Formats: sequence, structure tokens, C-alpha cells
Amino acid sequence: MDWFSLLGGTRLYVRLSPERLVVRDARAGRMFDQAAALAVTRAAPRRIVAVGDQAVLAAAGAQQPVDLVRPFAHPRTLVADYTAGEQLLKAAIQTVLRGRWLALSPRVLMHPVGEPVGGLTQVEIRALHEMARGAGAHRVTVWQGPLLTDEQVLARQYPAAGQVLA
Repeated sequence: MDWFSLLGGTRLYVRLSPERLVVRDARAGRMFDQAAALAVTRAAPRRIVAVGDQAVLAAAGAQQPVDLVRPFAHPRTLVADYTAGEQLLKAAIQTVLRGRWLALSPRVLMHPVGEPVGGLTQVEIRALHEMARGAGAHRVTVWQGPLLTDEQVLARQYPAAGQVLA
């Protein structure tokens, strides 16, 4: 066991796709599993009205004019809107870590789900890494491969069928 774990450090497993964002605390089991979407006001200054499933409902309800932003839905690349993706990830991480005070910044394992043709580019890998850092991560690992169990995330033991990209 390393010093990070001894001090109560959190390891978050983030699976993202154009449709879903899943952020899971591998030790405590708390999870954010919702639509990968933000509802943002149309009028300046633009502000976030809702995240996840609530964002989809807010856009459908149209009580106020909002845009539904899906930061990971683009036909050619993993990240369609970097700033919105960072804000969505930050909100999801805060939801999972809610109720903790004086906690260390988490270690985050970013896992883009799916196999893009030709794999991820260095720009996409860097964007994922920087997005997680901007959302509050202490250390970031980018993984491409099969889904991982909490035990694999905690032990940092990855199957040979995938690869650590950063």
C-alpha cells in the first residue's frame, strides 16, 4: 500500500462515452452515472443550469432557453467541447466526493469507452489528461482497453488486452 492510500486518498475510475459519464470511487463505491451532458443558458453570460440527466430534462422542459451541450459527442474525435467536458467532469467528481472535507485531490483513471478507428491521438490523450487535472485530479492515468474492476483500479493492475496511454 502506498502513502496516498494510507492518507485516505481517493482513486476515481472515469468511464466516458458520447452518451454516458460514469465516475466511480473505487474504494467507497459512490458513483455518478448519468448522461454526458450540460444544460447551458443561451443568454450571456452563459452559465450551467444542470448536469447529467437533469440537463437532458432541463433542455426538454424548456422552462428557460438552454442549450444541451454534449462535450464527448463528435463524429471524428473524442472531445467535442473541451471546456464543457472539464466542467462536466468537475461537477461529477464533486458529486462523488460530496461530504468529504479535508480530502486529498483524487487520482483519476480516465477510460474512454469504445475503440476509435486508429486509436486515440496524442492530442485526445493530452486533452483527457488535462481535462482531469483541470477538474481537480492530483494524478491522471489514461487507459484504453476492457472495463476494469474496482480491485484492478485500486491495485493499478491493468489487463494485457489494453494499454496505459498516459
